[in-house]
Amino acid sequence: MGHPYPIREIARQAGLSEATVDRVLNGRGGVRENTAREVRQAITDLDRQRTQVRLVGRTFMIDIVMQTPERFSTAVRAALEAELPALHPAVLRSRFHFRETGPVTELTRTLDRIARRGSQGVILKAPDVPEVTAAVGRLAEAGIPVVTLVTDLPSTARLAYVGIDNRAAGATAAYLMGQWLGDRPGNVLTSLSSGFFRNEEEREMGFRSAMRTRHPERAVVEIAEGQGLDATQYDLVRAALERDPQIRAVYSIGGGNIATLRAFEDLGRECAVFVAHDLDHDNDRLLREHRLSAVLHHDLRQDMREACHIVMRAHGALPPAGPTVPSAIQVVTPYNMPW
Repeated sequence: MGHPYPIREIARQAGLSEATVDRVLNGRGGVRENTAREVRQAITDLDRQRTQVRLVGRTFMIDIVMQTPERFSTAVRAALEAELPALHPAVLRSRFHFRETGPVTELTRTLDRIARRGSQGVILKAPDVPEVTAAVGRLAEAGIPVVTLVTDLPSTARLAYVGIDNRAAGATAAYLMGQWLGDRPGNVLTSLSSGFFRNEEEREMGFRSAMRTRHPERAVVEIAEGQGLDATQYDLVRAALERDPQIRAVYSIGGGNIATLRAFEDLGRECAVFVAHDLDHDNDRLLREHRLSAVLHHDLRQDMREACHIVMRAHGALPPAGPTVPSAIQVVTPYNMPW
């Protein structure tokens, strides 16, 4: 396993002991495959980050912990690594802990492991449940600042939230939906990945409130718990379409949009308006193919830069700043897609 890094540096990146890393690198056995995989991933991460930053000056190790579909975690990783060269005066190194779904106990175990091992900061996207609230409290007690990303945990000891005003985003989706449907009849399907993510709940509330005010004649049909994954989303959407033949538009709050469109197509139904969130690789392609009407987007690189700055300020590496303001909501169509 060729590499140019000291064992101590690999161990820090992987969150393992130097002895364990030494056994893996020298093939001495007695190490689980999962542990060996963590060492290989640490070397891959060091390779990627080494090409983008010079490891000089004060170094911060931060942990990115997210429960989210792979398409969004990939976008977050790319956004952070694109920002690394500009994150001075400090140099930031990152460890990634991504999962698409699973029991909340696995997520809290990850957070508790970080609290024991130590970290300069945690950037967190997680469901708003009591177990996570308690785990964030334990991180705070360990002196580790937590910044929530995209979805907030306002009742926790987190330091700040970085992301859009989700209620305003939902109301924006309702405005676009009403404008584009016009006088055509039809109901609207809203799709959440889970009822435990505060950002999705706030988007749904903003959407329903605006629709109730501006378009009370349209029914809003909700599905949830597809986890934003195509494998589970298809059956939920198809069942909703079979129950309600009047659904002709979609506000996708939680993703799984390829499966949603496939369900419409398989039933021979038209989706007249489709508003989604985030320019991940799925939505980028769907928008270019004109299969989505619009994507509500925000500058993820800016969000990652701000989250890192908050962590750096918590350690005195940057001067204090005012309160964090919500990210700008961009309405992206096939004709104004960012580079």
